[in-house]
Amino acid sequence: MSDLFFRELDIPEPDINLEVGSASHAVQTARIMERFEKVCLDVQPDMVMVVGDVNSTAACTLVASKMDIKTAHYEAGLRSNDRSMPEEINRIVTDAICEYFFTTSKDANENLMREGKAADRIFLVGNLMIDTLKRLLPQAKGVGRRAQGEASKNYALVTLHRPSNVDDSEVLVSIMETLQRVAEKLPVIFPVHPRTRQRLQDSQFTIHNSKLHLVDPVGYIEFLALQKNATLVITDSGGIQEETTFLGIPCLTMRENTERPITVWEGTNKLVTINEIEYEVGEILNGNGKKGKIPYLWDGNAAERIVDVLRNIGTKRGQI
Repeated sequence: MSDLFFRELDIPEPDINLEVGSASHAVQTARIMERFEKVCLDVQPDMVMVVGDVNSTAACTLVASKMDIKTAHYEAGLRSNDRSMPEEINRIVTDAICEYFFTTSKDANENLMREGKAADRIFLVGNLMIDTLKRLLPQAKGVGRRAQGEASKNYALVTLHRPSNVDDSEVLVSIMETLQRVAEKLPVIFPVHPRTRQRLQDSQFTIHNSKLHLVDPVGYIEFLALQKNATLVITDSGGIQEETTFLGIPCLTMRENTERPITVWEGTNKLVTINEIEYEVGEILNGNGKKGKIPYLWDGNAAERIVDVLRNIGTKRGQI
């Protein structure tokens, strides 16, 4: 779906594509490192800035650090404290060797300080995802009816993709049975990730409730429309926890922990187990869902703040 995202988000085509496809974590990381080293040798960058917590985040930071290239990490300092998550390993490794840290929330700053990072290398800049959301929200008006299908104006939106929820057929079937019961109270729209759909086919699960709508994946703008119009969202995604907090939509996150705890402390997010979903949905429908507030600096101006910091760094180093 990357081509669709490039078009919808109005992002220029990348100058360089490493063309590293799916593989095991070790193989994918190794391929990224091998190909990115060649890029660095050719481009000779003053700084490598990485984003998020995927394998390329850690791999490119490691390559740049060993080549004595300055490094910066946007979305630094987020911690779930769950090392069974590959993303958590990537976060820890990246921040351990990075030099500059751009954070989305104050708890990330605190995590970095606790890990011994210098305060003058940590910059609270806000949330780039909210920049994108605010910019494209006007385009989401009136969009999303195709995926909405047979559902009424009020509906629950669901996304699931994490291995802990979809790889075990017994767990996945239990979740689907719960969603069928939820659909008796509120229609459910579930854009199904290809990996999750395959797991459903493997489990031979059969839907018995016509109000549980399994639809194909949708683009960002259509999904944004579905989010902003939803009564509630059930997910295991990190980014959706942030988006629903900004939109003020109650969010039930099917995880034991989150690297974005500010969405729980200040936002509309609540961590739940499978057994708690029906009760929490009932609470939301009764008007008792979390209201929350928008966290500090989630105002759509994070990109400008990042550019300002990078300029200051470059000026101090005589590079600009």
